[in-house]
Amino acid sequence: MLSYQHSYHAGNLADVHKHSLLAWMLAYMTRKDKPLSYLETHAGRGLYDLADAAAVKTGEAAKGIGQASDWFAPDHPYSNVLQRIRATHGRDAYPGSPLVAAESLRPIDNIHLAELHPQEFAALQANMSVYGGVLRQRDGYEMALSLCPPDPRRGLLLIDPSFEVKADYQTIPKTLAKIHRKWSVGVLVLWYPILTDAPHIPMIRALQDAIPDGVTHEVRFPPARPGHRMIGSGLYVVNAPYGFDAEAAQLGRRFAALI
Repeated sequence: MLSYQHSYHAGNLADVHKHSLLAWMLAYMTRKDKPLSYLETHAGRGLYDLADAAAVKTGEAAKGIGQASDWFAPDHPYSNVLQRIRATHGRDAYPGSPLVAAESLRPIDNIHLAELHPQEFAALQANMSVYGGVLRQRDGYEMALSLCPPDPRRGLLLIDPSFEVKADYQTIPKTLAKIHRKWSVGVLVLWYPILTDAPHIPMIRALQDAIPDGVTHEVRFPPARPGHRMIGSGLYVVNAPYGFDAEAAQLGRRFAALI
């Protein structure tokens, strides 16, 4: 399905949850003077304008990064990324996960991004042009399975589909288990929405059965507007970096104050 465009949702509270922990994990992993690989299966366009009509229409950014920007210390990795992006692209710019990663990584690191949507892929190419990396207009799961284990073997894979394809809830546990068997040392990060009817629960149970050592971190928040089905955000992390639990718990307390 190629109808989903993240411009309507960029900078929402789910993005704050996902991107702040992604920035923290990459900052931790790049402390070592060893190269790493970053892979992403559903890259989107990488950079968003929160003053765009799409973002303004939903109001999700205003209730997301608009109210959460002061949650993070000025020297937090997420704050650093936001500051650099805004300095270059303007105060209404917001980085998707590809630019969060690109701003967090070093010249010695490798980036592999997949995006199927033709317009989103063209925008991704433009927005990543100053960073480099290998971009592919192809199925992200296929890319991950074909590349793993990547070179270098140290690294992180982000899977963050829109879940508009309902079959994702059934296929992701099997796919992630296959990737984990091929790349046992990789940090594997799955993002998923928490909706009012909780379709994620069977998926998480299947993941916990397939990869018992994974860490689940979920946050809840009020719907961005009346009738909006998303009421939370979740991450399932395999081989979570040291200190992830403490960082996630601190963030969780911020979200808990919203309820």
